[in-house]
Order: sequence, then C-alpha cells, then structure tokens
Amino acid sequence: EVLKEKVEEEEEAERAERAERAERAEKMMRPMEVRKEDTTRTQEMLRDLERKLSEIEVSIPEKSSTFTKDAIDTSKLPLSYQSNTPKEEHLLQVADNFSRQYSHLCPDRVPLFLYPVNECNVPKFVSTTIRPTLMPYPELYNWDTCAQFVSDFLSAVPLPDPLKPPSYLYSSTMVLKYQEGNCFDFSTLLCSMLLGAGYDAYCVYGYGSQDLCHMDLTREVCPLTMKPKEVVKEEEKAPPKKYAVKPPRDLTSRFEREQEIKRQEGVKAEEEKRLKQGERLAEQESAKTDPLHGLRVHSWVLVLSGKREVPESFFIDPFTARSYSTQDDHFLGIESLWNHKNYWVNMQDCWNCCKDLVFDLGDPVRWEYLLLETDKPLLSLTEEEDDGTNDDDDAENLGKEDEDKSFDMPCSWVEQIEISPEAFETRCPNGKKVIQYKRARLEKWAPYLNNNGLVCRLTTYEDLECTKILEIKEWFQNREDMLELKHINKVTGLNIDYFKPGHPQALRAHSYTSMQPEMDRVMEFYEKVRVDGLIKREETPRTMTEYYQGRPDLLSYRHVNFGPRTKKLALNSAESNPRPVVKITERFFRNPAKPADEDVAERVFLILDERIQLRYHCREDHLTASKREFLWRTEGDSKGNKIIMTPDMCLSFEVEPMEHTKKLLYQYEAMMKLKNEEKLARHQAWESELEVLEILKLREEEEAAHALTISIYDTKRNEKSKEYREAMERMMHEEHLWQAEAQLDYLAPFLAQLPPGEKLTRWQAMRLKDECLSDFKQRLIDKANLIQARFEKETQELQKQQQWYQENQVTLTPEDEDLYLSYCSQAMFRIRVMEQRLNRHKELAPLKYLALEEKLYKDPRLVELLKVFV
Repeated sequence: EVLKEKVEEEEEAERAERAERAERAEKMMRPMEVRKEDTTRTQEMLRDLERKLSEIEVSIPEKSSTFTKDAIDTSKLPLSYQSNTPKEEHLLQVADNFSRQYSHLCPDRVPLFLYPVNECNVPKFVSTTIRPTLMPYPELYNWDTCAQFVSDFLSAVPLPDPLKPPSYLYSSTMVLKYQEGNCFDFSTLLCSMLLGAGYDAYCVYGYGSQDLCHMDLTREVCPLTMKPKEVVKEEEKAPPKKYAVKPPRDLTSRFEREQEIKRQEGVKAEEEKRLKQGERLAEQESAKTDPLHGLRVHSWVLVLSGKREVPESFFIDPFTARSYSTQDDHFLGIESLWNHKNYWVNMQDCWNCCKDLVFDLGDPVRWEYLLLETDKPLLSLTEEEDDGTNDDDDAENLGKEDEDKSFDMPCSWVEQIEISPEAFETRCPNGKKVIQYKRARLEKWAPYLNNNGLVCRLTTYEDLECTKILEIKEWFQNREDMLELKHINKVTGLNIDYFKPGHPQALRAHSYTSMQPEMDRVMEFYEKVRVDGLIKREETPRTMTEYYQGRPDLLSYRHVNFGPRTKKLALNSAESNPRPVVKITERFFRNPAKPADEDVAERVFLILDERIQLRYHCREDHLTASKREFLWRTEGDSKGNKIIMTPDMCLSFEVEPMEHTKKLLYQYEAMMKLKNEEKLARHQAWESELEVLEILKLREEEEAAHALTISIYDTKRNEKSKEYREAMERMMHEEHLWQAEAQLDYLAPFLAQLPPGEKLTRWQAMRLKDECLSDFKQRLIDKANLIQARFEKETQELQKQQQWYQENQVTLTPEDEDLYLSYCSQAMFRIRVMEQRLNRHKELAPLKYLALEEKLYKDPRLVELLKVFV
C-alpha cells in the first residue's frame, strides 16, 4: 500500500510537470510566430537591398604601376619580342636537351632556369635576354655607380613563389619603362650595363638569406654613417744634432704609465663589449628564425677578377647596390650562372654556402657549360692524359666532332637599352625612395623635386626602434647659396652648414647653435677667394678669434676680447652700439726679409691698461726671444702740456741689445706706430662684427628664399633660355616667310587682268609697271598708318592710366602700385618698339620702292618693252 501511494504521488507530479511544460511551450510559441514574421520581413528587405546594390556597377581602375602582362601592349613591340629566329629555336632545342640530360643525371637537383617566357609569352633563352650596353653617362662607367643607379631607379617586386624562380623574364627595356621588377630583372639589367662597361659580369641563380631576398637592411649599418679609416702618417724624425742640448729627464714612472693605459683600454673594451652584447641580445629578440632558410631563391651579379683592373671576384646585390665577398654568409648556394655568351651549371657542393666555391668557369668538373664554344680556357690535361692524344687522326676527328657540336650564342633579342636624360636625373620612382637601415633612415629625392633643393636626408637614431633622433644630415643640390650639406645634432643642438665654392661671402662651413648674433659660432671661409685671406672665425659672447693665411702683412691670428655692453643688443646695433674692446692679440708669420729681433711674432693691445706688449721671433741659434712693452699715457696733462717720452714708458728685454733701440726717439716712433696699429686693429674688429651680422642676415634671407639655379642647357626649366629659343624660332619663321614672299611673282596679280595668251604692248607694259609701283607705294603707306595708329592707341591708354593713377594715388594699395608700375614699364616698352618700327619703316620704304622699280625694269617680260622709256 505504501508503494502504491508513492507511485500515485509520482504520477501526479509527472502530470503536473507536463502541464507546466505545455503552458511554457505555448507561451514561447507566441513570440516565435512574431519573430518569424519579423524575420521574413527583414529577409525581404535584405533581398530588395541586394537587388538594388547589384544594379550598381563600380569599375575599379587598375594600378598603373603594376607590371603585368595584361598591362603591356604587345602589338607595338618589335618582331624580335614576338617570335624567335631559326637560330633561337635551335638554341631552345639545345637547351631543352641539356635540361633533360641534367634532370636525368642529377635527379635530386631542382630544374634549371633556362628559357622563361618574355612579355609576349614567347620562350627566350636567358643569355639572349642580356644586352651589353655602354651608357652615355660618365657616372655609369664604374660598377658601384651602375649598381646604385639600378637600385635607385627600380622598385623591387618579390617573387611569386619564394622557392622557385619566376616563369617569366622580361626585357630590360620593359623593366626600365615600368621601373619595377624582381631580383632576376634587376640582375639582368645590371649585368647588361656592367658588360657594356667592360666588366666580366654574370647573372647568378641561387639561394640567399631572408634579409637579402626581402631587401631588409634593418640589420645593416648605413654606409653613410661609417667613418673612413684615418691613415696615421708616421712623422719622419729629424736626425739628431751632434751638439744638441739633451732633453730633460722624464721622472714619471713608466710602469704606472703602462698600467694606466692598460686600465683605460680595459674599461673601453668592457664598455664596447657590453654595448655589443646588448645590441646582439636586442637583435636576437627581434629576429625570427626563417623556416625557409637555404631555400629562398634569389638572383645577383658576380663580377670576376681580371677585366677593368678588378683584383678580386665579388658579388653585387642589385636590390641594395652593395658589394659582398664571395665568402659572405648572405649567399647560401648557387645553381647556375650565365652571361651573354654561355650558360654554366654549378657542380660543386654548397654545404658551406659559397665559401668553398671555385669560380674557374673553364673547369668542366666544377662548372658544366651549355655551349661548347666558351671564352673561358679549359683546364690543360696532365702529361699522363696527354700521352694518348698524340695521334694526328684522333686530333682531326676530335676537331671535326667539335666543329659539328659547336654552336655560338644568337644575338640578343632585346632592343638597345636607352635611358633618357630626364629619367637619369629623376632616378627614383616618382622621384623619391626611402631605405631603412639599422638605427638610420635614408631618404632620396630627385633634383628639383623639392623647392629647397633637398636630394638626400640621413636620420640617425639612438635606439633600434628608431624613436629617438640623434642627428640629421641633409644634402642639397643646385642651390644659389651653394649650400651642399646641413648637419643637425639633436643632442647638442649644434648645426653645421657646408657650402661649395661660390658663396657671396666665400663661406666654406658655418657651425652654430643659434642664428642670433654674438652667440657661439664658427665660420670657415675659402681663403683664396677672400682678399683678406681669412680662413676661420670663431665667435663667443665675449671673444672673437680669426685665422689668416697668405696676407701681405703676414698676419696669422687675431684674438679680440670684448667687455660687457652698456646698452641692450639689437640686430643692427653693432654700428651704433659696438661692444667695447678690452684686449687684442695678433700673431704673425716669420718674415725672412727682416732680422728675427725686429720681426714681431706677437703683439698684445691691452686697451684698458693702456699697454702694448711685443714678442719677437726667436733666432734659430737662440733659446729665448726679445720682448718689449710700452706703457701708453695720455697725450697731455690737465693744462694741455705735452708729456715727454721717458725711459720708464718702454720696458724691453733684448737678447742682443743694440744702441739705436735704446734711444727715446726710436721708442717714441715705435710707440706712435703701434698706437696707429691699435686703432686699425680695433677698426678691423668692428668690421668683423659687421660682417658677421651681414652674413647672418644673408643666411636668413637665403633660407627663406632657398632659390635654385638652373643651367642654361636645361631648356625645360630655364625660362629665359626657353623664351630666347622661342624668339629665335619666331625670327627664323618670319625670315622664312619673308624669303617665301620674296620669291613670289609681284606681276602675277596685274598680269591676270589681261586676256590670256595676248602679247604685251609697250603701253600695257608701262601701265603694268605704274600700277605695280602705285600698289606697292600704297601698301607702304598703309603699313606706316597702321603702325602710327597702334602707337597712338598705346599712348592714349598710357595717358589714361597715368591720369587714373594721379586721381587715386592716395587710396592705392602697394599691390595696386606694383601693378601700375608693371603696366607702365610694359606700355613704354611697346611704345618704344613701335616708334623704332615706324622710324625704320620710314627709312627703308624709299629704298624698297627703288628696289622694286629696278626689278621691274630688269624683269624679262618687261625689259624689252621698257627700254624706250629708260
């Protein structure tokens, strides 16, 4: 009974639970029906939207810079691009046979890169794609400039498959036209240029590192940041004199000196080691292991030694234009190489990259060649091998077999490689190229692309992430101010401007932290251009130092000390409020024409102390030099009496005293001469201050204007040359028309009035002559009236403009005045031209009339009939 009760309770609970589920399901179905209706409506709206959007057609323009076969119009290409000659077809058969034999003998090697298709989808042998060409530019005669041009001129495109060579190889003319290509296009163009320049160059198909294939230079140091190694020249020691004085004994400890040097070298080595370890760790953290290491296909150029005085063979990466040793770790293996004459397959093991490869292309064991005729000499056979080849019949048979198998390489199917002067000047695609190096960023621009003449900028950073700038170097070209290089140090704030010869102030370099006057700066000059022979001027707020060379007075050094300024400094206050001069020190070169005791080596003007100190040159056989000091006093006392020269006003130390130097008259004359020299030195110091202000003002104007110079041979940019050329062409055209008019028959209009075929009478000939002369006279009068009318019209318009200017002169703006002056100058020019034309016409009209009359009398149609009237 208990069990039955439990079962009944469970059944009732189940029935209640089922009822609850049914109610819950009923409630949920109601909103789902609503949701289904909403979903159906939304789907209908989406279908309607899709239908409307599908009706809208948008044509996406193709990228003009993409170098694809579809973008090339093959119909305009030469016939050699679109088909093969019988000789080329024969070569393709030879190459195909060679490829099958190679695959059979070396099944573990990858297929050779022999005859890819060109832009017309025609298979071409790789050697015939090379077109040796010598460019007409002297800059492209050396390998480094050629490689740099190819690297700058083209944009790198990665291979479609990094593990395989491309299935196509375009011509160098097409690559130059579109300015982009892969590594094989780069190598083909560079090899063609190097072969034309006389180098023994080859295109290489092999394997490279990831950085090499991706043109990644972020781990390489920029070549422009590398400082050239200074060659220390050993000074030749003068032979010891027999009776020379021994130098003083060095009492310092040699052991302590050596230990100090060792300690400093150890500290320096530890610091360099710590920096290198930090860089290595940072590079290892940033660098990722390449899963395709040793499998990435790349192409570069090999230059063998021998030609063009190349001492050692080397590689050139065409992407970066950098040269590498054949032992470099970036090059992991070589499959084959070729030039315009033959094709060689590498049969050497590349387990150690390219370090153990021998580039003796005449060795058939190491390099298997395609064509028998090769310019590389084969290795000579040994004596044992040569014993069995002495038979003449065997030699003749061997020669016949070689003749049968020989096949020379066909000529290149590529057209002559040409680079226009505009393209050569532009260099980079779109005129700009950016290269990222390790802690450096290099930017290049084409000349005249930037308004300030900037062509190159190198930014050096402190960290590997290139966030903190250390310094900036900017190179300029075609600047009127001859600015060549600007070096900006962001840490110290020091700016250095370098100039080429030709600056108005003969500046060579200008180092400064601020363009404000009387600040720390150094100016270097071209001393041969300056009249005063100034080499360098160093300036601080209280001093100015100048160095000279080649002056008639043999001045070599001048140092000026200034005192505090009484008034505040303005930009142009050096003339009205100069800095007070406290001390002037001058040094001179030795004058061989004077005795050493009379040739001043240094003189010091102590202006506040009223003293002048002199130090003379030392004789060769003396240890000390003569000295003299003058104590300057005012010229008169309070009553106006002149002060007499006294012995205490001149203090001297003479190595060899002389009588005339002790006389007061000699000392007085010397002191008066030095006083005049002091005035001159102070005036020259004042002129130097003015020159500094003038240079600073000129530099501000030059930086604001940054005008560029244009060669007279640059007809596209030189407006004056263009106008002159157009004027010359217009004059030649007018002269040609005048000659054509001169050759016209002046009697034809008048002869047309007479009946055809009728013979002229004397009366008709006379009437023809008079009508022709009267018509010509009337034309001369009409031309004079036309010039006169234009002259009067221009004069009236100028008078109206002048009257308007007089009425509105007070309210005119500077721009309106400039427009008025410009119009007046142009109007006066036109008036003068018309006046000259009218005067010239008046002078030439009678002469032209007489010349026509003489021609009429000599005309063969009238000469017989007009003899009676002559």
